[in-house]
Amino acid sequence: MSSPRNPVVVRTGPVTPGELLAVAREGAGVVLGDDALAAIGRARGVVEELAAAETPAYGISTGFGALATRHIPTERRTQLQRSLVRSHAAGSGPEVEREVVRALMLLRLSTLATGHTGVRPETAQLLADLLTHDITPVVHEHGSLGCSGDLAPLAHCALALMGEGQVRDASGAMVPAAGALAAAGLAPVELAAKEGLALINGTDGMLGMLVMAVEDLRVLLRTADIAAAMSVEAQLGTDRVFAPELQALRPHPGQAASAANLVALLADSGVVASHRGPDCNRVQDAYSLRCSPQVHGAARDTVDHAALVASRELASAVDNPVVLASEGRVESNGNFHGAPVAYVLDFLAIVAADVASISERRTDRFLDKARNHGLPPFLADDPGVDSGHMIAQYTQAAIVSEMKRLAVPASVDSIPSSAMQEDHVSMGWSAARKLRRAVDGLTRVVAIEVLTAARALDLRAPLEPSPATGAVVRLLRASGIEGPGPDRHLSPEIEAAVALVASGAVLSAAESVIGELR
Repeated sequence: MSSPRNPVVVRTGPVTPGELLAVAREGAGVVLGDDALAAIGRARGVVEELAAAETPAYGISTGFGALATRHIPTERRTQLQRSLVRSHAAGSGPEVEREVVRALMLLRLSTLATGHTGVRPETAQLLADLLTHDITPVVHEHGSLGCSGDLAPLAHCALALMGEGQVRDASGAMVPAAGALAAAGLAPVELAAKEGLALINGTDGMLGMLVMAVEDLRVLLRTADIAAAMSVEAQLGTDRVFAPELQALRPHPGQAASAANLVALLADSGVVASHRGPDCNRVQDAYSLRCSPQVHGAARDTVDHAALVASRELASAVDNPVVLASEGRVESNGNFHGAPVAYVLDFLAIVAADVASISERRTDRFLDKARNHGLPPFLADDPGVDSGHMIAQYTQAAIVSEMKRLAVPASVDSIPSSAMQEDHVSMGWSAARKLRRAVDGLTRVVAIEVLTAARALDLRAPLEPSPATGAVVRLLRASGIEGPGPDRHLSPEIEAAVALVASGAVLSAAESVIGELR
């Protein structure tokens, strides 16, 4: 992955979602700002004073969690931090995606930069260097309860700073961390008092996945509006129900935005115009067509709420204990609890499942001769000999069924840990992991609706689709997805449509004609 020209500068203030995406997905490097280095230095001074004091200070001169009552002598504190990281790097299962690991590393660095964690400047700098040199620690699927932060995932990253464990280098090869650091001209750190704890005690993994999901869902919801417009059009539905004066009677902002998109997408449609006259006997359309703005709009409003929570979390300094440098003290707190993030991750899984559900229902209507208003059964070329898009809907149905299971909240579960010291946890990491699968599922379901609706619009010829939906049909055809005809291997066409939806190409095609959708 090529690195953008300008690195992201991490300061004492929060990173923006755009900066996170640049680092996580585009491979941007990272630079610590002078204000961040100064804040880190001030906090480190407080930690070193407390480390030298006779009075025990949690995380600095004591054990951790249920072992917090044990005072650790000075000569054992380096071992204390090293042992903490090694023991907490206990992840298991499949490897987590590179973009997720880079996001959580950046967010941990952002918290270090606030000057509330007490790490040394050189430790924070090495974390920035790993991002810049595209060295990605191997993090595993299982290991975080989302309370005391994403402990195991972050511990695997801290392990790499120590020159231990496995990483992916810039070429993607899995290599020992020590070798990757040496190849990049970097030296591992020997963690000092409090540093191990400061590196692992945050909500960074679940937050990084939330920020990326919000970005993806905003693209997908606008694309779902495009799919809905294509379905309304090709099923000879009416656009009158999307009129702004009707939407204003129920003033949800997301609903208004979705309806406005549908109006714009269906403007100047020859298909819609063909049945708009006095001879039209369609009183009202099915819910999956008529209520698209209500469902897509409620999803938008939920995404906006999740984005608000994410913005607050991005502005947070999540650690325990936390350094209050201006007061010269360190205090324990509960800010590592992932509940605020976990809840909205679960909300978004519900949103994704329901938008996928209504998309599948719109698709299914195309395939039923009794409901598709003159189109061939299953949009088949020679029904009986050909099956058309029959099994494409099966694929949608299978995905939607899985998404409904993924919509079951993770955040309502809690399994006590650490000898009952950590007796209520958020399961936010688990909520984030299943949301990623749900976002992928929604991408696939919407892509199949676009694919099916495009075939139906072709079958409405010589009637012309709207300029916007016609641009989407042309995009599919230019991408190697053929129009109506005898049955052919359908899976590659579905995957091609999925790629066009995921990349934003379908959205761009429509917007190239009518301007930016809301």
